[in-house]
Amino acid sequence: MGAKILLASSNAGKLREFQALATESPLPLEFELFPGFDSIPEFEESAPTFAENSLGKALYYSRQTSNAVIADDSGLVVPNLGGRPGVHSARYGGVGATSEQRIEKLLGEMNGLAGTERAAHFICAISLVRRNRALAVITARADGEILLTRRGNGGFGYDPVFFFPSLKRSFAELTAEEKNQHSHRGKAFRRLLAVLPDVL
Repeated sequence: MGAKILLASSNAGKLREFQALATESPLPLEFELFPGFDSIPEFEESAPTFAENSLGKALYYSRQTSNAVIADDSGLVVPNLGGRPGVHSARYGGVGATSEQRIEKLLGEMNGLAGTERAAHFICAISLVRRNRALAVITARADGEILLTRRGNGGFGYDPVFFFPSLKRSFAELTAEEKNQHSHRGKAFRRLLAVLPDVL
């Protein structure tokens, strides 16, 4: 028997990413954006960890539906910046800052760092909840380093400056299929798929 899972987001691009990954599931899965997501008061992602933000968001939206709800929180961690941008990745640079402005702030803060000092990783936490009950919380990461300048036109967010050593390209230079295979979100989602038959 298949399952309908609502994505706690209004991001159609993120939905397509999850739908593409779901084709690998042993279960027939149907992913949809959460109905009326933008009309619901926004969940405040104020916890100190990605996992807590992800679970809090999933629990918050699950109270308004009988369907299973999935929510994710992800971001970029640079150890030599004390872990910044971290859970503030989407708000780095201030409220309303564009991706370009966030990248500029990141590169400015990393000015003078070289070699292993530019190590970084993306983290993704995905939570699955049904009827206000947590079914799974999964995390995964992708390791790389921050480039000195942007490379590539794909992806979004910090992808143009995140260099992935094993493929010798930035995340913004990867195809959608390559990114799904190697990204933090792709890894976390595959781990979730592995436990779905036991929790749904």
